[in-house]
Amino acid sequence: MEILAVLWDKKTATVREVHEELARMKDCGYTTTLKLMQIMFEKELVTRDDSSKTHIYKAAVTREKTQKFFLTKMIDNLFAGSPTELVMQALGSKNTSEAELEKIQNLLDELKKKI
Repeated sequence: MEILAVLWDKKTATVREVHEELARMKDCGYTTTLKLMQIMFEKELVTRDDSSKTHIYKAAVTREKTQKFFLTKMIDNLFAGSPTELVMQALGSKNTSEAELEKIQNLLDELKKKI
């Protein structure tokens, strides 16, 4: 996920550029980053332009599609398939501002209109 996050932010990057970004957040070796990006290429999560000596990588999946995929898995696995349980846990675990609650209420109102 961290590699994809770097690629989403940068749009395109070499392994070296991705590795330098990751190294700011955690200790990881260059060869580990390279291997992970090769695996991600094989799984079609990233694309690779190898027309020059330095390969340029780009995310092949959108941030939104990836978020939706992992959120669905999390809801299914941790909250017994209940989005309500997820929301209750999220709202109960930190102080939620009035502005955030208003935004959530507006979203709920919009969803109700679609039903």
